[in-house]
Amino acid sequence: MTKKERTIAACELLKTQYPDALCSLEYGKPYELMIAVRLSAQCTDARVNIVTKTLFQQFPTLQSFADADLTELEEAVKPCGFYKTKAKSIKEAAQLLLTKHGGEIPQTMEELLALPGIGRKTANLLLGDLFGKPAVVTDTHFIRITGRLGLTKHTEPQKVEDDLRKLLPPEESSDFCHRIVLFGREFCKARKPVCGKCPLREICPSAE
Repeated sequence: MTKKERTIAACELLKTQYPDALCSLEYGKPYELMIAVRLSAQCTDARVNIVTKTLFQQFPTLQSFADADLTELEEAVKPCGFYKTKAKSIKEAAQLLLTKHGGEIPQTMEELLALPGIGRKTANLLLGDLFGKPAVVTDTHFIRITGRLGLTKHTEPQKVEDDLRKLLPPEESSDFCHRIVLFGREFCKARKPVCGKCPLREICPSAE
């Protein structure tokens, strides 16, 4: 089985296992997803969802984030860790969205990467979830699992993204990334993968 064939097989098996390929972060407005993803760095999605439920009530508009008292914003996002850096970048990103992009999330990788606190992982997620564009979100689950599946030999996010863009059907890439996260939490765990019950065991070269 070639890497391309294994990738296609993995897409189909995960689609059966997880029909609803949804982002686990909860949001109502596009900019709220940007903020939630920023907060999710070194933090669980579950904790972020708890924090943002209150945060988005406390700061109900993009303008309110841009105008926020930094100390107040820091306190609001403190449970997510690295709160000083995250609060500062959220406030600055909100200001830049308003002054340069008319309050809208830009739709190109280059423009997204120019926003404070936005790296390729976040930019890819936004492009895929908000605009339906081909996207490869190389989080820790994705890097670990694509490596175990023999789809890449790299662990550096950019190189993993480059490898998988060559293998994934563009229209499947964003949903595949969401399914990989669900799969990583349930089966292909970092320390103790559940190979015996894994839906990908027949195609995985790392299966026990």
